[in-house]
Amino acid sequence: MQWMIASDLHGSAYYARALVEAFAREGADRLVLLGDLLYHGPRNDLPREYAPKEVIPLLNGLGDRLLCVRGNCDSEVDQMVLTFPILADYAVLALGERLVYCTHGHVWNRENLPPLRPGDLLLHGHTHVPTWAPFGAGNLCLNPGSLAIPKEGSPHSYMTIQDNQILWKTLEGDTYHALVL
Repeated sequence: MQWMIASDLHGSAYYARALVEAFAREGADRLVLLGDLLYHGPRNDLPREYAPKEVIPLLNGLGDRLLCVRGNCDSEVDQMVLTFPILADYAVLALGERLVYCTHGHVWNRENLPPLRPGDLLLHGHTHVPTWAPFGAGNLCLNPGSLAIPKEGSPHSYMTIQDNQILWKTLEGDTYHALVL
């Protein structure tokens, strides 16, 4: 199974359309969204083509293939317009013998770890900076970066995971980092 992972769309219709195109191009089975879907947040500038009402039908059209966790900018009112669940604080997925703890990152992160076993992966967004950092007893912290508001000079990006290969890609689909577990 191939997963595509993205985070921090922040209501950008421009990047939501690019996400839908990238998802189709990748041919992934599931799209994992790590929060902050519709609202830009008080600390961020408005992203390109900030138009949450245009983002809603784009995401709802993928609803049966989405797995989402709640970001710090997501709220109950957002859930009222989205046809797939977004208010879970985390999700746990199996990747072979490893578990992947998916969260937004504003609560659970490397400074405040969720319950992980040796070798498990912590997958989060929130920082808007791509990350592939080992920690603990064979654990990895992974972050796809941000679709709409990347920080620290990073690209507008997402990740794919298939089998034991993790790829960080630009929205155009170019791989800029690869990791084999």
